[in-house]
Amino acid sequence: MKYDVVIVGGGVAGSLLAKQLSWAGKHVLLLEAGLNLAGTWDGYDSYLQNFYTQWLKTDQAPYGFNPNARFPQSLTQNDGKPSTEDEYIVSKGMTYPGSYVRQLGGTSLHWTGTMLRLMPNDFRMATLYGQGRDWPISYDDLNPYYNRAEWEIGVSGDVADQSIGGIHFDQGYQYPMQRIPVSYMDQRVGKALDGMTVEECGQEFTLSVRSLPQARNSTPNDGYRPAGAVGRPDYGQRCEGHANCVPICPVQAKYNSLKTLTAAKKENLEVSTQSVASKINIDAASGRVTGIQYKAYKDTKSAEHTVEVAEGTIYVISAHVFETAKLLLASQAANSSGQVGRNLMSHPTLLAWGTMPENVGAFRGPIVTSGMESMRDGEFRKYRAAWRCDLSNGGWAYPTGAPVTTVQQLVDNENAFGKGLRDQLASTQPRQISLQFLTEQLPESTNRITIDQTQVDQLGNYLPILHYGLSDYTKAGIAAARRLSKRIFARMGVADASTYSAAYAQLTDQGYFEYEGEGFGYWAAGHYAGSHRMGSSRADSVVNPRQQTWDHENLYLVGAGNFCTLGTPNPTLTLSALALWAADNIIKDLG
Repeated sequence: MKYDVVIVGGGVAGSLLAKQLSWAGKHVLLLEAGLNLAGTWDGYDSYLQNFYTQWLKTDQAPYGFNPNARFPQSLTQNDGKPSTEDEYIVSKGMTYPGSYVRQLGGTSLHWTGTMLRLMPNDFRMATLYGQGRDWPISYDDLNPYYNRAEWEIGVSGDVADQSIGGIHFDQGYQYPMQRIPVSYMDQRVGKALDGMTVEECGQEFTLSVRSLPQARNSTPNDGYRPAGAVGRPDYGQRCEGHANCVPICPVQAKYNSLKTLTAAKKENLEVSTQSVASKINIDAASGRVTGIQYKAYKDTKSAEHTVEVAEGTIYVISAHVFETAKLLLASQAANSSGQVGRNLMSHPTLLAWGTMPENVGAFRGPIVTSGMESMRDGEFRKYRAAWRCDLSNGGWAYPTGAPVTTVQQLVDNENAFGKGLRDQLASTQPRQISLQFLTEQLPESTNRITIDQTQVDQLGNYLPILHYGLSDYTKAGIAAARRLSKRIFARMGVADASTYSAAYAQLTDQGYFEYEGEGFGYWAAGHYAGSHRMGSSRADSVVNPRQQTWDHENLYLVGAGNFCTLGTPNPTLTLSALALWAADNIIKDLG
């Protein structure tokens, strides 16, 4: 059968595309490498049980190990330890231990859910600050698609809180749902920082704590009805304040892209899971794509598979940044510019953690409800990276693995048990605070994904080889964040417990570098972007502003890989807006 559109990848971008195209009357095939356990409530509940019974409560704890569709840091089901198989990502250069999920639903199964817009100046970095490159589109071009994405996904937020740094909304616009209530800790930090200023390059910035727009259900505004859990629509109509949003929401109050697929027009959409795209077939004479070759397997424990070809009029690759790059490279596709796999960006994250003088209710509510957004833009970007700061409601979970590791240390090292153990936990854990500074990274051709014929998985598909490093521009931003964290902690009376050393980094599998005589640790936010960037010329970009590849008129790429720069916000809202933009263009192409 020949379809109107063949889509590779069932994450947020692919699901939004599939829904839009199906309701436009187009016949769509969606290929997904992973399983579809979360497509039923019983399957989703099996993920929950995995999470509850794993000792290591990592991002990947619920999702198991699938050697036919591997993904980073996956755990075995039987002992809760990282797979004994070779690491999925072959790393060269500095450490960036981020993770993503290859299952139907993609990384939306374990993401935080923060849905921030880029700032207008993020689209003009080269013009304004002489750094990075400009986008071929502007904030105003993307604004109507931001609106649509927020309503398609279901975002809780407050327009007044987000009207900063030039971000503007249509008159009368409101988010689908009211903002998630801010935590007690957010309020405590906000009160302590009231009036605190920072001076950079002659500009004075006033720090403030603002609620964050999030893809999780709260009180709906007029005209919006929240989507409940897949298979249990009565569940998840409101966020219940569970503290394990990452890696899994127990009631699906947090959005995942299976909710979008559930809302697609069923008769026009076919979803084929356990189907690993391995090659893009291209007609040499015309340059048009003629099919997607994929390997279909039945059993995750066996390499046995069949090779199939999916045929359509238009093809869309909407896989993860790494997966799209390696598929294009394996197919020698869309790379006349030589930019496929290059210009990889992320948000290396400085964590600062300590103990508050009083109970601030750590480990209650969603992982993040507020942040400090004041330092996302300014003249300082000519010289060092910008950052934004999340206030974590998860105590020291990110930097140290608390409270699980705290219990282990108290039991093993101090022989604590019973009431004494409970009292120690009650007196220390609720006072934990951590600041997470997500730092801007510019596109650099040396930060890239490559492939090698000697590095393949059990199906014979390539493993992504990651070449990664931090520029002085990014390091200077991280150093500025650390200086400010010390000031903030001193102002609030926090006992700073932050630890950065090569030994600690090795122990926690995080990154480490030295800059201007001081050591810094950095963690991975998992916010990947770049590798097939958009541009106004085929000479130095992979896709045009329509999200269509320059080299193949019937091949589109969607996702954060199209980003020209990353700025400081979490990338999901912008990649969602670009996916809706691409959907409109594909519908026009099909007539």
